[in-house]
Parts: sequence; structure tokens; C-alpha cells
Amino acid sequence: MSPLAENPGSAIVAAVIGLGSMGLGMARSMKRAGLDVVGYDITPAAVDRFMADGGRGAATPAGAAKDANIVVSVVVNGAQTEAVLFGPEGVANTMKPGAVFISSATMDPAVARDLARRVEALGLHYLDAPISGGAAKAALGQLTIMASGSGQAFDTARPGLDAMAGKVYELGDAAGAGAAFKMINQLLAGVHIAAACEAITFAAKQGLDLDKVYEVITASAGNSWMFENRVPHVLVGDYTPLSSIEIFVKDLGIVQDMARSERYPVPLAAAALQMYLAAAGAGMGRDDDSSLARLYAKLSGAELPGPGKEPQTL
Repeated sequence: MSPLAENPGSAIVAAVIGLGSMGLGMARSMKRAGLDVVGYDITPAAVDRFMADGGRGAATPAGAAKDANIVVSVVVNGAQTEAVLFGPEGVANTMKPGAVFISSATMDPAVARDLARRVEALGLHYLDAPISGGAAKAALGQLTIMASGSGQAFDTARPGLDAMAGKVYELGDAAGAGAAFKMINQLLAGVHIAAACEAITFAAKQGLDLDKVYEVITASAGNSWMFENRVPHVLVGDYTPLSSIEIFVKDLGIVQDMARSERYPVPLAAAALQMYLAAAGAGMGRDDDSSLARLYAKLSGAELPGPGKEPQTL
């Protein structure tokens, strides 16, 4: 039984390390649910934003985690997660015994298993818990969380999970399973975005009315969640990053590494990765991942809408 279950009246302190578009929403969701939330980010302005909402701020990850029952790490990859845990100002040395570390980064399952082993050796719990849903669902506390870990890790993390997620999938009792599920999701997401950008730019090359293409395809069998979500960015020429090209350079690169180690072919993911690499090489790495459409346009001479067009409403 977790310490929180034994002491249901005790205050639940949660630390969030990484207050970007996802982490800030997650911190706000836990605060809204009544947890005492402390936030840290490498950018002081991000901490200031959370403190303006009434949250508490810390100057280091270690400072944020020192009294926490739950530490949520919302960083980009395994290397950053390792730094959050074991770097000079890492949380592993200040977390109290029995606290849980929730890792939300996308990473190779083997890396997740190694981090879990090192964390659990210190008398702490580790929950491998990648997230999906984007900034909007993070703000609403409606994320999908793909989690694996021990029963004690789940028990201790439960107040935070309930606050942050609309769906929590419990995928096994050991770290690595959550990471593997997330990589399957990222394989599909990356391929679907590439296909959506290829299709809408091909439509432009054919001289079709792109608003009408969007209307027809979203009501037809060729639709996908990514087509429906990303193509509106192309229709208004707005490539402000909500999820960047570099995210899929990283994630589809991990897919390639995993597949190679298993001697498993992933030709569609490999082709999509090449397009993300080309977009990053063309200077679009920090732009929205729908910028693949701009890359197709550059390669083909297709004309896409420029910025300033009013979004279509169906």
C-alpha cells in the first residue's frame, strides 16, 4: 500500500519538471484537482507563468522535488529524463522514500527499463508513462497516458494520473511497456502526418479547391485524425509549432533503431523519416510538423495558401 493510501488526509505534493505547452497544462490540471503543485522549468518565464496561476515555483529540479509525493517529468527524451533524475540538480537525491517518478518523455523502451532500475534501487517508484493528446487536452486534464510500472508506482501516482488524464492505460507491471506503446503510436502519427501533407499538396498541384478537399476527405474513408487536425494549418498557412518537425525526426529515429535491433522492416516509417529529415535540413525543424506540406510544395512547385487566410468553418 502506498504512503498516500495509508494517510489519506495528508497533503499530496506534486512536482512538475518542464512547464512547456504540455507540462504547464498538466501542472495546472493537478493544481485544479487540489494537489499542492511545484513547478520547475529551464526557462524562468515558464515558472513565472505557473506562479501567476497560484502555483509554487522552484529554482532547480531538486528543489521542486524535495517534498513531493509525485514527480512528473515532462521533457523531450531519455537523455533529458536522465538529467532530470541524476544530473547535478537532479531529483533522485531529494525525492523522499516511497515517492513516485512519472516519466512522460518519449524514449526507447530499453532506456525506460534502465532508468526504472536505477530509480527503484534508491527506494523510489518509477512509472513509465508517455502521454498523448496535445496541449489542449493537457490543459483540460484529458490526456491519454500509456503507463507501466509496479502496483505501488500506480497507487502512489494515482492522484496525479486522475488529475492529468482522461484515459490511463495500465499496460504492465514493468517499465518499458508504456514506452513501447508510445512508439507504436508515434510510428502511426508520423506516417499519417506525412501522408496528409503529401495528399493536400498533391491536391494543390492538381489545382483543386483545398477547402473543398478538406471538407470531402474528412467525410470520406481516406480521412485520418492527423489529416483532420494538421491540414487546417496548411489551409491558413500557419506553421506556428504545436508539434514540431524535430519531434518526428527524433521519434521516427527511435522507431528505426528499435526495428533494426529486432530485424523488423518499417519501410513506411523510414520513408516518412526521410521527409522529416529533409524538412529539418531545409530550415523547418522548429516549425509545425505540418510543414512537410511546404517541403512537398518546394519540391513540386505546388502553391499553398499563405499566412493570413481566415480558417474554414464546417
